[in-house]
Amino acid sequence: MIYNTAQEWRSSPHKRVLFFGMSGLGKTYLSNLLRARGDWFHYSIDYRIGTRYMGELIADNAKKEAMKVPFLRELLMSDSIYIGSNITFDNLTPVSSYLGKPGDPDRGGLPMAQYLKRQNQFQHAEENALLDTGHFIERGQSLYGYPHFICDTGGSICEWVDPDDPNDEILTALSQNCLMIWLKGSDAHTDELVRRFDKAPKPMAYQPEFLAKSWSEYLNENNAQEGDVDPDAFIRWTYARALAHRQPLYEKMSKWGITLCANDVSGVKSAEDFENLIAQTLEMQSPQD
Repeated sequence: MIYNTAQEWRSSPHKRVLFFGMSGLGKTYLSNLLRARGDWFHYSIDYRIGTRYMGELIADNAKKEAMKVPFLRELLMSDSIYIGSNITFDNLTPVSSYLGKPGDPDRGGLPMAQYLKRQNQFQHAEENALLDTGHFIERGQSLYGYPHFICDTGGSICEWVDPDDPNDEILTALSQNCLMIWLKGSDAHTDELVRRFDKAPKPMAYQPEFLAKSWSEYLNENNAQEGDVDPDAFIRWTYARALAHRQPLYEKMSKWGITLCANDVSGVKSAEDFENLIAQTLEMQSPQD
């Protein structure tokens, strides 16, 4: 770890942290809180994915849909209108909308072949965005003069790394640049996340092997064909399984850094509170824990 003691953390003129864990446990909350103080550079992995690596794919997909409407097609062909994604730190919907959901096209689903292609595109985009972290640390300091740095990762980071491999390319690069922090939720947090997701299911990225197994099991359990699947029903069915699949991966990743409980994160109201919480955690947790 780049900070092994509370003293190293407190005395560092350049504090650099990376948050990982399930969505909804405080990664973006902490990132926004620190950024608001004015001396933390906020690097959002999902924002980088949606702008640098998938921006053209997202825009082209919107144009493809617009081309189906004669009025819009004429305007597009004459360069009279412009279509692009209005992605922001607070609105990452264009990325999830592009990922989509597999199943019945009449209910907004994608053919599985197309869905898998988009999943693969997202995986490569996220891997590249994660490896860009070092570049943005340097950029934040040299270009904008920010002394401190936050990397706000998506929930799917655990799907593309091997935490048991000490030479994993992504985890090695990240841990050499940032203090990796797992935001760990309780069973109650998981139940609440499942409840929220059930009310408003959103597209997710999955490890290919997990997705293939889940899709096969869902079709068998429901005696369904690909075109019969209700897209929302499938991703609702898959969500709790995805959380259970990811939890042990996050736990293994935590060995590359430290762990904060989501309940403790909810009590952080300022950048100073956060810095103190990290110092206290470093005092309690050794690199071997």
